[in-house]
Amino acid sequence: MNLSGNTILITGGASGIGYEMAKEFIKNKNTVIVTGRNEQKLQKVKAELKDVVTIKSDVSNPDDVKALYEQVAKDFPALNVLINNAGVMLEVNLQKHKLSPTDLTKEIDINVKGTIWMIDAFLPLLKKNKNAATVIVSSGLAFVPLPISAVYCATKAALHSYTLSLREQLRNTDVKVFELAPPATETELLAGFNPGDRKGVSVMSVQTMVAAFLTGFSNDKFEICPGQSSQLRFMSRFFPSFILKQLSKPVARMHAAN
Repeated sequence: MNLSGNTILITGGASGIGYEMAKEFIKNKNTVIVTGRNEQKLQKVKAELKDVVTIKSDVSNPDDVKALYEQVAKDFPALNVLINNAGVMLEVNLQKHKLSPTDLTKEIDINVKGTIWMIDAFLPLLKKNKNAATVIVSSGLAFVPLPISAVYCATKAALHSYTLSLREQLRNTDVKVFELAPPATETELLAGFNPGDRKGVSVMSVQTMVAAFLTGFSNDKFEICPGQSSQLRFMSRFFPSFILKQLSKPVARMHAAN
């Protein structure tokens, strides 16, 4: 993939990985559109990145996805890269029964349904344009779960499986399908978690993570697993019980807090 001259849409681009991607792609002379649910954050991004296009849109709302497609297809018909980055990660104690049905599956609505709806909406446009690609941001936890975030990990495992199938289904097209599986990365996603649960975890800076993504993206590496994500993928294949036991240690802290 070329790193310049693209028209790129990044969901969840107002902070974290999406923001850093937008910043780097703008540096490389691309047209960049970012979406998010928070208008104030989008205004801040616009002020900081100047050349970025911001559109308020919620991937978990099918009406928003449809309206976003119609706006982008009209104003940016050359769109050739869709990066599905929007996502949330929650610690959920499945024994407490305190969450409403909606809150319990919020991660599914945003992480999984949102990605599938976005790709379904934008695929016809991508297929019309040259040098086209979609990127699905999963996680190193797609390969082995962190049990205190059971729903999140299930969504990322689902995205990994979906990406494999999508890539095969698009093999007869010119649309490339990338999966980025970040390791623990220093973003807002980790802010609500107990620091003690990170023992033995190397938290990667968002700048280093995005640099690794850009290298893989430019070299057509379709499954990009920076840092400890590569280790998790390896361990899940050859030592699944051992790595699950290691990642299950925070459950004891969760139970003690009951």
